[in-house]
Amino acid sequence: MHSSVIGKIEKAHRYAREKDRITVERLGVTFAGDNDAHHVTLEADGWNCNCHYFESYKACAHILALQEILGVMLPEEAQTSLFEPVVEAAGA
Repeated sequence: MHSSVIGKIEKAHRYAREKDRITVERLGVTFAGDNDAHHVTLEADGWNCNCHYFESYKACAHILALQEILGVMLPEEAQTSLFEPVVEAAGA
């Protein structure tokens, strides 16, 4: 393997570990839900999901999952959840 390719692979691994270097600006995913497939997008104006819960509350489990998965890679305004964080009881 050419030495420049090895260097690029090493750099890619470093970038993958340093997630704060990445900012997701737009995103489109499909969740295989328990009852149906749900389409979630992140655009400049915020999150959107085609599930029934999102229609009423403008937040849902699908978005929460993506916020957890993507973490610091999301713009700050997209990291904020409308739900309160779950706090586990001591000794739980």
